[in-house]
Amino acid sequence: MAKKELKLPKMGESVAEATITSWLKEVGDTIEADEAVLEIATDKVDSEVPSEYDGVLVEKLFDVDDVVKVGEVVAIIEVDGEDDSSDDDSQADSQEAQEAASVVEESVNQAKSTTVTESNYSDSSRFYSPLVKNIAEKENISFDELEAIQGTGMDERVTKDDILAYVKDKKEGKTSSQQAEPKPASEEKAPVTKEKSQSVPKVSTPVNINAEDEVIEMSRMGKLVSSHMIASTQTSAHVQSFIEVDVTDVWNWRNKHKNEFQKREGEKLTFTPIFMEVVAKTIKDFPKINISVDGDRIVMKKHINLGMAAALPDGNLIVPVIRDADQLNLLGMAKKVNDLAARARDGKLKPDETQGGTYTVTNVGTFGSVMGTPIINQPQVGILALGAIRKVPAVIETPEGDFIGIRYKMFLSHSYDHRVVNGALGGQFIQRMKEYIESFDTERSI
Repeated sequence: MAKKELKLPKMGESVAEATITSWLKEVGDTIEADEAVLEIATDKVDSEVPSEYDGVLVEKLFDVDDVVKVGEVVAIIEVDGEDDSSDDDSQADSQEAQEAASVVEESVNQAKSTTVTESNYSDSSRFYSPLVKNIAEKENISFDELEAIQGTGMDERVTKDDILAYVKDKKEGKTSSQQAEPKPASEEKAPVTKEKSQSVPKVSTPVNINAEDEVIEMSRMGKLVSSHMIASTQTSAHVQSFIEVDVTDVWNWRNKHKNEFQKREGEKLTFTPIFMEVVAKTIKDFPKINISVDGDRIVMKKHINLGMAAALPDGNLIVPVIRDADQLNLLGMAKKVNDLAARARDGKLKPDETQGGTYTVTNVGTFGSVMGTPIINQPQVGILALGAIRKVPAVIETPEGDFIGIRYKMFLSHSYDHRVVNGALGGQFIQRMKEYIESFDTERSI
């Protein structure tokens, strides 16, 4: 019998680690090749890790909720077969195996100790977002150091900028010894309590739970979305602009081509790829929408990567990313939109497919909403909500005079970060979109 290592596979260029959410197999279970052994989660995507071999699971090296880095061994699988090497070689191999095992054991212990350190952050009375805890872990910031950082967020929460500034000062040797040295809990918390008592007291609203009420624990993804939304409202100065658009030509063009497209491609032709194409085109006209804020610096993004908010069956939200959206024609955009939406619903997105977005579009019209005020997807500075398309009476201007006619119209709702995007730019962006949509080429093919 031989033993094979099951490693955490590479999940994308921007994904370096994942959290084990559940083991689908127990020690002693028989496993077939390509059969899922465990489930893992990154910031937004859940996925499974399959076995590469037929065999029996003999050892699990990590527990549920442990954080594992890409390439680390998570389990040992015993497979049929013998080593064909000679006795001398087998002795050398045995020694190498022992050395490898010690390395694996050391890495496991190190990873587990890291996990313990990370979980200790929850022992604090302060709230730390997953992003802050992740930065603290990667930069080897201890629990005591994190507790000593003066937060500038709401209720003195430590923000991303706070911890990055601390990391920078620490590397430059500017942090004080008092801040870096661990302190006993009694010494550390007393002055904080005193300082808070002198400021405006925090008001908490008690929740009355009756006997017939049902208490449901938030899902892991629900907690991440909640934390991300709160962090966004505390980071960006949200401002909205709205504009009504006549989409009659787009409506009629789609109705003309949707059946042919369905027969030829085997997929539906929705309005989403049409609007995504217009968004990418408009961003090229206004590149200062395609930016991020890094402290006091503005980062101009060279690639237009459009996030496409998608609702999941369990009520949660995920944002797959269409990379280099401005390089796609309408057919390519339609196929990309359909593919990402389908795999998002089925939970088959790869972790890297939700990373690197530079601007986000959400379709609130799916549920009949006429307009919305969406929250910006950090670290982006803008998000567009597509309202429901309605058939309405409208004034139609002609050379012979004005008359009332039936038109298809919708609202575009644009939320943007007023720290770096002023009202003129935010308004001009959707005004240009309106111009592109209303001058849609009805003779184009797909």
